[in-house]
Amino acid sequence: MEPVVTVGLDGSPESLAAARWAADEADRRRLALRLLHAWPLLSPEPANATSEVDQNYWAKRLVHTAQAEAQARHPGLTVVGSLVADDAHAALLQAASESEMTVLGSHGMGTVESYFMGEVSMPVVAHAQCPVVLVRAGKREGGTEPPPAGRVVVALKLNGACDGLLDFAFHSAAARDVPLVVAHGRSVPLHARVPWGVDHRVTEEMTREAQHEMGLLLHPWREKYPQVDVVENIRLVSAAKVGVQASAGAGLLVVGRRAPRHAGAPHLGPVAHAAIHHGRCPVAVVPHD
Repeated sequence: MEPVVTVGLDGSPESLAAARWAADEADRRRLALRLLHAWPLLSPEPANATSEVDQNYWAKRLVHTAQAEAQARHPGLTVVGSLVADDAHAALLQAASESEMTVLGSHGMGTVESYFMGEVSMPVVAHAQCPVVLVRAGKREGGTEPPPAGRVVVALKLNGACDGLLDFAFHSAAARDVPLVVAHGRSVPLHARVPWGVDHRVTEEMTREAQHEMGLLLHPWREKYPQVDVVENIRLVSAAKVGVQASAGAGLLVVGRRAPRHAGAPHLGPVAHAAIHHGRCPVAVVPHD
């Protein structure tokens, strides 16, 4: 199978927005697009059935409509429709193991009834072997093209390896021809707090250390992607807060998820959780060592 971006479709506005985003991204990265609709009650394909008796008619129509829109937006894009008789969680995880990227619709914070966000998105984000991008439905004006892609933001910790995360972030910025903002936050320790605020000698030293560490970490990636304009954003606030705040006006927020070192259930850290629930743009969660 050729390299592919897979998007999950359930007919919601969020999943249709995800399909449009995935089509743009697949075209940008010169990958194929797979439109996946999974439902355990899909019937075996009937022979010569009319739409009146074909129980899969609406599922087919959903995929075919999204496929037609994607190919109209990107005439040279390879688009494949896929109907799977399985629950969405299992089907998407299987598809993710065969994909360069998986894209899902997200309702964001505050809708506990969300199908993708609650029952499907979070398990897929936590277990998928490839980057998973969550896209919310936005306001679209009839007949107009979406605004140009904004900058890419990556929320970065400076301890431990993060090659997969940085490669995805730099590649995304290069493909869009936009700046990459590298956002890093660290909290001021209690011993630096004084009655009138904080000890500036401590905060200045913390900032210098972070700048030095970030410079060393980004050096090989600046050399690999010399066309990418890198903006360093270091703030003495929580790591979760700095990524979300930096995502305002961005086209993509990239966060990492550590692959588990031992057998057991993968989990999302506070930065990924904050980005998923409060990010102001599409959020990519990238598994890495």
